Amino acid sequence: MSEGRTRRRGKDLLDAIYTAAIEETAESGPARLTMDAIAKRAATARTTLYRRWSDPLDLLLDALAEHHPVETPAPGADDLRGDLIAALRLMVDWGFSPAGRAVMAVLTDPARDPAVVEALWERVFRKRGGTFTQTVLRHYAATGAVDPARLTPVVLDIGEAMVTKRILDTGRAPDDDYLAAIVDQAVLPALALPQRNT
Repeated sequence: MSEGRTRRRGKDLLDAIYTAAIEETAESGPARLTMDAIAKRAATARTTLYRRWSDPLDLLLDALAEHHPVETPAPGADDLRGDLIAALRLMVDWGFSPAGRAVMAVLTDPARDPAVVEALWERVFRKRGGTFTQTVLRHYAATGAVDPARLTPVVLDIGEAMVTKRILDTGRAPDDDYLAAIVDQAVLPALALPQRNT
């Protein structure tokens, strides 16, 4: 190993390892993810990885949790429509990033391990009580701006489901007008707020 490879420490080294695990998964899929491949891409020793993780999927889950975007709803809970559109835009941007593509590789892997998928939900998505529009809707419900009884599993998933379908149908990222239409025509009516924030 070259001298340059051994000098990174702490956050710099961890960032390189996380990035390597995500990019390797996005390009090759989880079934082909190995400690050797991650170490090579991160330009570090395999033993460095084994000091912290027992297997490459455990490492990948930590990397995905670290790279998962964090929604920031308006603190005053005064722009539900805008926050919902912003959450869907965050989802789209993340979905086309290496981390989003790595998640899709795990979820669509024909030989996927149900335990890995469950760990993905627990360690990445459910860790913060949800993501994207779900985070926004729970924030507004907590402040009293949205009726918590309206937050059924279907309503919580409407925005993400429609974005995913659009991407599958077109192969492209939805533009902001389409994201606004999802919010105006589907999410807000499901909350019994059809035109309030338009």
